[in-house]
Amino acid sequence: MSIPDKQSFRDAMACIGAAVNIITTDGPAGQAGFTASAVCSVTDSPPTLLVCLNRGASVWPVFSENGTLCVNTLSGEQQSLSTLFGGKTSMAERFAAARWQTGETGCPRLEEALASFDCRISQVVSVGTHDILFCDIVSLTCHPAPHGLVWFDRGYHALMRPAC
Repeated sequence: MSIPDKQSFRDAMACIGAAVNIITTDGPAGQAGFTASAVCSVTDSPPTLLVCLNRGASVWPVFSENGTLCVNTLSGEQQSLSTLFGGKTSMAERFAAARWQTGETGCPRLEEALASFDCRISQVVSVGTHDILFCDIVSLTCHPAPHGLVWFDRGYHALMRPAC
């Protein structure tokens, strides 16, 4: 059996749905943010997430130096914000497009996010082109919203929350 080529791997990954998140930071290196679906829970004791970040991304040095981040999970109504943070627009334009609060770590926390996980980066593991950032959760907030936003089959999809 051979190792899959890059395109085959990407095609297969398009079959895996994932929540859409805006990852933010602020600190000595400045303010930055990007859109990511490569976010995953690691453990609940202690509460830890992982975030994957390409070392070639323009925001990588800012996150690396600041050592903190906030994972803001988007609602179905925030697709345009995801597109903005995933593009080549300036950081000032990205952050001006929404309302933010300052989290406990000093990172921007999106006011209308489904959930915001304010974190300190505790460990970094390099694999291929990316760094896997292990993030200890310092605080979290949740907001009710009727829809979550996922990335599946190379497109956005809103998921309806079930009634309680």
